Amino acid sequence: MEYTLTNIHPEAKIGKNVTIEPFVTIDKDVEIGDGSWIGANAVIRQYTKIGKNCRVFHGAVIGAVPQDLKFQGEVTHVEIGDNTTIRECVTINRGTAAKGKTVVGSNCLLMAYSHLAHDCIVGNNVIIGNASQIAGEVIIDDFAIISGGVLVHQFVHIGAHIMLQGGAKLGKDIPPFVKAGREPVSYAGVNSIGLRRRNYTNEQIRDIQDIYRILYLKGYNTSQAIEFIEAELPASKERDEIILFVRSSKRGILPGYFPD
Repeated sequence: MEYTLTNIHPEAKIGKNVTIEPFVTIDKDVEIGDGSWIGANAVIRQYTKIGKNCRVFHGAVIGAVPQDLKFQGEVTHVEIGDNTTIRECVTINRGTAAKGKTVVGSNCLLMAYSHLAHDCIVGNNVIIGNASQIAGEVIIDDFAIISGGVLVHQFVHIGAHIMLQGGAKLGKDIPPFVKAGREPVSYAGVNSIGLRRRNYTNEQIRDIQDIYRILYLKGYNTSQAIEFIEAELPASKERDEIILFVRSSKRGILPGYFPD
């Protein structure tokens, strides 16, 4: 371990082979896993746990108290998985009493100046682009890709394997496996390239496309489309994941695209 011109609380738990660059602040009740690297001027506040082989770049602030007026100083946490990279000036806030913690999974990349607010739950292998702003209690499922400059409203649920266009203003849930873009943001097809990269077969991708044609292009409302999909299309992991996502959506799902 290297400690140079840093402010590290003696009760912080620092793993093996951790590099800590100058002017880093690490509070008590912080855990940093083996092999991680903490860049200069990073700040890691109380009740933060960082996994193994993570990289936290210069000026990032992890575990600051939430920017939420209902927060009353309760003990809440930030948890970050293994092999995750947090780039320059990223901010990740602690949870509130609502969920008690903010979570980022393993193998994620949070690019420079992005913000993750209180009580967000981010899965594994997620990419959040530069300067994207994720409001409180957002859920982002595995392998989602959020491009740069995106604004995500609180309580939104973003499904697995999606691709979201840069600069989007998102107030609805994005169901899994799709691309979302345009202005206002809407359904833009199935993320077939991303799915192939993750070893989905052509047959699986065609089945997903069939589901979204019914959901978005056949003129049904959402309830009618889901009933038709469940009745007429064969059961599969992907079909059932989409049905469950849509039925459990609290904000409503991304609209279709209807050009003038």
